[in-house]
Amino acid sequence: MDTFKKDRIAKAFVEFVEIVERLRGENGCPWDKVQTHKSVEKNFIEEVYEVIDAIECEEFSELKEELGDVLLQVVFHAQMAKEENEFDIEDVIDAISQKIVYRHPHVFGNVKVTGVEDVLKNWEALKKKEKETKSVLEGVPKHLPALIKAYRVGEKVAQEKLDWDTSEDVFSKLDEEIKELKYAKAEDREEELGDVLFTVVNIARKEDIDPHRALNKTIEKFANRVKKAEEMARKLHGKELEQLDRQTVEELYEKAKSI
Repeated sequence: MDTFKKDRIAKAFVEFVEIVERLRGENGCPWDKVQTHKSVEKNFIEEVYEVIDAIECEEFSELKEELGDVLLQVVFHAQMAKEENEFDIEDVIDAISQKIVYRHPHVFGNVKVTGVEDVLKNWEALKKKEKETKSVLEGVPKHLPALIKAYRVGEKVAQEKLDWDTSEDVFSKLDEEIKELKYAKAEDREEELGDVLFTVVNIARKEDIDPHRALNKTIEKFANRVKKAEEMARKLHGKELEQLDRQTVEELYEKAKSI
């Protein structure tokens, strides 16, 4: 990167940090001044999901805006930590820079890799050494959405040979888990359902399918069909869908599937 570009980026970033600092300052915004790490926790989660929405829709102008919102969250948390004499934005950048260099010895060092698999193996080994973890699962965030968390746990334990050999093996396990759910006592059904869902996620992992994305696609598909059925109910029967009998509703839904 040329010096002029570096200077422009540095200037823009410093100005942005100063803007956030002013928001939290004595004459800043009343709302921003009273926020805490906990109070804006949900905001951070929402902003990340808005980034995902923009990526999925390939809306790059939206993506630019949403990435800015995520950056605001990062700088905002760093500013609050600075006020608490914990760390500042410079410490955040230094820490991530050191981590990236450390975990990419094939780029910044002399380690040789043959492909992505070697990179991932090295990454996990270095991460475990760096954090002195006793379990490969210690790096999985507790509050990840359940589908993503299940996928990550499956990936992690597979490194320790706790895995099925093939997808067919997992399908056999799924048949077993569904049978257990079907005949489970009422008090055991939640646990048995969890076993079924976890097994389904591991099928997705073995098939290299993102279960979070797959489920979202199905939800969207189902929602669109319901909306079409609702439109047909109004157009053909002059009624809302819920005012029609079960058979008519099912017929409209089947028609919606073919549109």
